[in-house]
Amino acid sequence: MIEPTPNGGRLFEPATALRSALWLPVFDELADPVVITRLAVEAEEAGWDGVFLWDHLRWQAPVRQVADPWITLAAIATATERLRLGPMITPLARRRPTKVAKETATLDRLSGGRLTLGVGLGSDRFGAELSKTGEPLNDRRRGQMLDESLEILTAAWSGQSVHHHGEHYVVDDIEFLPRPVQEPGVPVWVGGFPGKVAPMRRAAKYDGFFPVNLEHPDQVAEVAATLTDLRQDATGPYDIAVAFPPGTDLAPYAAAGATWWMAEFPPGVALDQVRGALRDGPPAPTVRRS
Repeated sequence: MIEPTPNGGRLFEPATALRSALWLPVFDELADPVVITRLAVEAEEAGWDGVFLWDHLRWQAPVRQVADPWITLAAIATATERLRLGPMITPLARRRPTKVAKETATLDRLSGGRLTLGVGLGSDRFGAELSKTGEPLNDRRRGQMLDESLEILTAAWSGQSVHHHGEHYVVDDIEFLPRPVQEPGVPVWVGGFPGKVAPMRRAAKYDGFFPVNLEHPDQVAEVAATLTDLRQDATGPYDIAVAFPPGTDLAPYAAAGATWWMAEFPPGVALDQVRGALRDGPPAPTVRRS
């Protein structure tokens, strides 16, 4: 993992292996939670480090079937012992933060402290899931809702009474117990485009960044440098996750500062294709820069 050091505010600790996870769209053949749970068990046996699931209500044609990732993650949590797991990413603006606070704490306890919460703005582009459900389409407003939600979640995971009176949400003196297993709470990875200022600043406040639509390792190096500057006074582990299809040369991205690789599959991918990549196993240990 990435971790600030006491001298100079550096973000990186000595070189270590890039960790690998399956990043699965729970669509069509993968919309069955039993199938996904079996894949997770096989992934753990094959040496993968994590399984993360897309979080969508619908997707554009020809995809027709879409599973709920949270129920599926609960099944994975009970069937595995080591894998890190989570939604990657969940658009918090279309979810109630108080409900998410309970769900994340419960899932973290169920998994024995293996949950990572991926969050972002969400998009209407591929499934019209915002416009078809009356959710806000304005990115700025959804960003404000995302920030408020994260404030509520952080407070809820502390176990202390939450008092929040914001523009979008109210939580009036509620304790969210039991707390998550992980201290001080569930790790949060923020998704966003690497060149955008707002998601980078948001990500710097939490535990990781998931830059989407990467095209070149230099972008990861720029992300790492920016986060180093933004997190000079921060402590604790930090991750940068990158998503690419199996077979991608990951060494340049590890050298640039990535700590996790998400094995990326297209929407509607066939089960046999996922299982083939899974059984090939994660790539040989790739060392990232110090």
